[in-house]
Amino acid sequence: MSKLIVWGTPISTYVRTVRLLLEEIAADYTLKSIDIFNGESQSAEYLAKNPFGKVPTLEINGELLYETAAITEYLDATLGDRKFSFSDPMLQARMRQIMAIIDSYFYAPAIGSIVIQRLIVPSQGGKTDEAKVKNAIAPAKTALEAIESLAAGSPYLLGSQASIADFYLIPIFVYLSQTPEFEVIAAQTPKLRTWWDKVSQLPSVKKVCA
Repeated sequence: MSKLIVWGTPISTYVRTVRLLLEEIAADYTLKSIDIFNGESQSAEYLAKNPFGKVPTLEINGELLYETAAITEYLDATLGDRKFSFSDPMLQARMRQIMAIIDSYFYAPAIGSIVIQRLIVPSQGGKTDEAKVKNAIAPAKTALEAIESLAAGSPYLLGSQASIADFYLIPIFVYLSQTPEFEVIAAQTPKLRTWWDKVSQLPSVKKVCA
């Protein structure tokens, strides 16, 4: 039996991506908290696991693996019987395409700007930078509409089966849907709105993202 440890901050969207996959696989794992807010991820001990000081890092039987795309593909292949990937080359490419859009174009405006400014900064007694929020709306909208154009949304992003792409997008929607900007950003994405209504009720989502 593999011994799995996920090192990471529980509220991190990428940590939640890995955990959602593990929950859907019904894998036994341990979550060990690394606080990215108090500098713990920059400690010498953690940097020895991940030289970039990012989360998550997966430890499996003493081996270390970082970068969420690498972690999720490894877990799907070794524990998930590739249930959350596709044998069809185009669907597999679409899955990777959606993941790349999230990494390169959606995460930064949606989480790095809007969610941080709307939810995190006020919770720590700070004041929202309205200009930063305003400037993030258009790129977030462009990225989400690009995902909408690729999505089947019936009921999952790419059809009848959940994939790693779903687990990438779900944690971002958990946070973004709590901001007033969500309605504007998702205004032209009816398939994703329907998708969100369904996947937000999954037991794994309620457990990991509560």
